[in-house]
Amino acid sequence: MPRPGRWLLAALVVVVAWLAVGGLGGPKIGGLSSVQKNDQAAFLPASAESTKAREVAERFQEQSTLPFFVVVERESGLTAADRAAAQSYVDSIPSLTLPGAPQVRLQSLLAGPAVAIPSPDGKALLVPVSVDSTKTDTEIDGVKPVGAVAEALRTHRDAVLAGSGLQAYVAGPGGFTADLVKAFGGIDGVLLLVALGVVLVILLVVYRSPVLPFAVLATAVFGLAAAGLVIYPLAEGGHLTLSGQSQGILSILVVGAATDYALLLVARYKEELHEAEDHRVAMRRAWRGTVEPIVASGGTVILGLLCLLLSDLGNNASLGPIGALGIVGAMLAALTFLPAVLLLAGRRIFWPAIPRVDHVHSEDAVATAPAGEAGSAAPTSAGAKRGVWGRVAGLVGRHPRRAWVLSALGLAVCAAFVPVLRADGAPQSTYFTTEVESVTGNKALARHFPGGSGSPVQVIVPSAKAAQVTTALQGVDGVASVVPLTEQAGSTGGGRPGQGAPPKVVDGRVLLQATTTPAADTPEAQDVVRGIRSVVHPIADGSLVGGVAAQGLDSRDAGVHDLRTVGPAILLVVFVVLVILLRSIVAPVLLTLANVLSFAATMGVFAVLFTWVLDYPGFDPTVPLYGFVFLIALGIDYSIFLMTRVREESRKRGTREGVLVGLAVTGGVITSAGIVLAATFSALGVLPLSFLVQIAFIVAFGVLLDTFVVRSLLVPALVRELGDRVWWPSALSRRR
Repeated sequence: MPRPGRWLLAALVVVVAWLAVGGLGGPKIGGLSSVQKNDQAAFLPASAESTKAREVAERFQEQSTLPFFVVVERESGLTAADRAAAQSYVDSIPSLTLPGAPQVRLQSLLAGPAVAIPSPDGKALLVPVSVDSTKTDTEIDGVKPVGAVAEALRTHRDAVLAGSGLQAYVAGPGGFTADLVKAFGGIDGVLLLVALGVVLVILLVVYRSPVLPFAVLATAVFGLAAAGLVIYPLAEGGHLTLSGQSQGILSILVVGAATDYALLLVARYKEELHEAEDHRVAMRRAWRGTVEPIVASGGTVILGLLCLLLSDLGNNASLGPIGALGIVGAMLAALTFLPAVLLLAGRRIFWPAIPRVDHVHSEDAVATAPAGEAGSAAPTSAGAKRGVWGRVAGLVGRHPRRAWVLSALGLAVCAAFVPVLRADGAPQSTYFTTEVESVTGNKALARHFPGGSGSPVQVIVPSAKAAQVTTALQGVDGVASVVPLTEQAGSTGGGRPGQGAPPKVVDGRVLLQATTTPAADTPEAQDVVRGIRSVVHPIADGSLVGGVAAQGLDSRDAGVHDLRTVGPAILLVVFVVLVILLRSIVAPVLLTLANVLSFAATMGVFAVLFTWVLDYPGFDPTVPLYGFVFLIALGIDYSIFLMTRVREESRKRGTREGVLVGLAVTGGVITSAGIVLAATFSALGVLPLSFLVQIAFIVAFGVLLDTFVVRSLLVPALVRELGDRVWWPSALSRRR
């Protein structure tokens, strides 16, 4: 051991260094919301047809626009006074100022004049308010323009139309984006506080100490700060596309992973304190005993997340390095900061349950079979209590075949419900778990106008083919109307077709606007786009079909591609890591298949609950993708923690006894780690976004299933039955 002064100085330097990281990285984490991008179009690959169509469509207008739809309605029908009140509201829009930036008038952001369009049934008015999207990408005096425009329109509506009996909503792409940004606003504070609070409660129960849990929480916070130091400049410079959901997942991932690694280290350290007089010796042994599984676990998650780089969707691809950097921060903090704090505090950090040197080991409480009696159970040693995991290990030891058959059968029954899951897209009306104005407004729009009004499908064709394509489009099921963009409409930037004016021709092409019967944000509208493409492409070579519905279709198709590409890649990475770590082929095959079965069972339960019970009409393809990434990469962690200890014990006792000792010794800490990770992901449910709630359930339920069934029963029972053969072809498989 180094001299007392040297190790004390080293520990102090490490702690001070991490305090500096926290001071520099903390503000970066807090500022991540300012560099978010939540526009679906920004995530599509350059090769997507809707992306190419958007680039060409911008040439037809003087500026690219983001439309807000103000929908005014009266169910009994609009009166002349209603129309006058609505027109007064429309006329005053340019003079509105942005909340938080009163020197900025809305006029400076508008792409064209706002005009009230009456509905065919005479019960509503649609007022498209188009703003220059190039001016809404960056903050104005610290104010996010999209949210500020929506707030200005809504506040002025309340003032002008109050007492009129009219219902008015600010919706459309601009209103939806504003509501989305507002929902993600809780990521900086609320989500992180909830996650840390939940973890604190669990740690207080686990450790029964008022001090140690805060050391573990500090480890997680510093790990997140370290990640923020790297992620913020990358996102600010445009090298990473950071979405709100990626930021939320980053916080949860780092807190959960750092806490899990800390639990493993502290458990091994406490175990060694029962043996060693000097707590420095105990820490050295504990660190050496846990660095391999922690690095292997973290490395597996990192490599699994980096497989997302194979994704077509930008937000999926960026989540890979974002999450990987978060795991790196969690590992570094758990392997440097936490050991330094434990060294400085000594045994006292466990107060009031301070571990003493008594040479009592967790494996002493395991009812393992003595040599030559594989099915029997040996009595525990004196002074050792046979706890819950000792009894579980005894059960697995006595009935291994029954344990793995029943476990596998139960998982298979749950997995049988996977076909219930419809991951072919979800309408925007299901994006939020609470009622938001943009969704309510879009429903009002659909009641009085064709569903795709204001967000038509953009069909760009050679001018010589325009008439033929128009006729063909009118015959497509789900298309309500087709009109060309005119010179007058293109100059205003509003995108509204002129009446009787000639179509605008740019580079020999015209832009046709096809309004769909279903709302543009629904899977039904996306199916209409697929029909439009099948009709247009054979008629006009080089034609492009874009718009909101087309972007949704391309996102859906890219999500399906990502699932089919990333899934096998992650399985391959996990398998290779396990082969290297365990020096075996059989054990990695067993663990990988067990985790795939666990994932399938989780998705089966998810499908039944969210489809039949909660009545969700469909799900985004990224839901099963993210579920697969996290459950395979994170779920394998617990098998790594277990099997590295089983391999260690197998060298001394043989595999059949070693697996029971490994199960009993790691049972408590792995269960605590699983509960912590499930609880932290559950914190995503505080944000009113269906996607994050769905991910929260999948990961939380899947981790608990893996913790209590796969790692506790299925895997140990299979290893018990296979014995030394599980290590084939290593030398350990040839033990005699």
